[in-house]
Amino acid sequence: KIDQQNAQGDQSNLKTISQRFVNDKVALIYALATPAAQIVANETKDIPIVGSAITDYVAAKLVKANDKPGGNVTGTTNYMPARRQIDLALKLVPQAKTVGALYNLGEVNSQMQVKEMKAYAAEKGLKVIEATVTSVNDIQQAVQSLVGKVDFIYCPTDNTIASAMANVAKVALPAKLPVIVGDETMVKTGGLAGVSVDYYKLGFQAGLMAADILDGKAKPADMPIQQQENVAVVINREAARAIGLNVPEEIMATAK
Repeated sequence: KIDQQNAQGDQSNLKTISQRFVNDKVALIYALATPAAQIVANETKDIPIVGSAITDYVAAKLVKANDKPGGNVTGTTNYMPARRQIDLALKLVPQAKTVGALYNLGEVNSQMQVKEMKAYAAEKGLKVIEATVTSVNDIQQAVQSLVGKVDFIYCPTDNTIASAMANVAKVALPAKLPVIVGDETMVKTGGLAGVSVDYYKLGFQAGLMAADILDGKAKPADMPIQQQENVAVVINREAARAIGLNVPEEIMATAK
């Protein structure tokens, strides 16, 4: 039996749902994305937790180490090196000199990804301008602040930005501004392009881990965080047309 609950991005809902799961003494909790995993992990140190779509379990203080978590949390990661997104951006916008970083400053995974991106951008001679938000209500203004100042926008796998990519597109598309994002869903909902894991397969991979725990074959403490080896370039062809960008044939040939 699966009790599936959606907190709709609300922290208080997350806490209420987590507390109910713990009170119900469920056999295992599957937590999708960092905020959900962090809150449920604060509610129980006994019930096994399998996470998914979490960029950095260590930075989020969910595990002691990726190879040996050491507690009641394990799972799969959607971590994608920021250099992959920047390299893709430079193939699409080879003349780029400045990149805008759009993210929620309150998300630890986003902070980590942007830090990594800034270091790689410096290696590539790119200037970085940051535009941070605290909620979806800030997104359009943040994107507008980058218009005319950057050659493309980089968005990490940020839950706040991902939930409102349409708000990003409302400003970026008319401004002919490419938006390079961290996952497939963000491309489909308004971004231009990204290098992404397959989220269905990532969930299935987490499900296999959960099955082993429920069958008594393994414990979260001893199960390394798992990654996905096969990733894909994803292109939003409508967004490319809207900003007048010709995607190189070698990219289109293999893109989803």
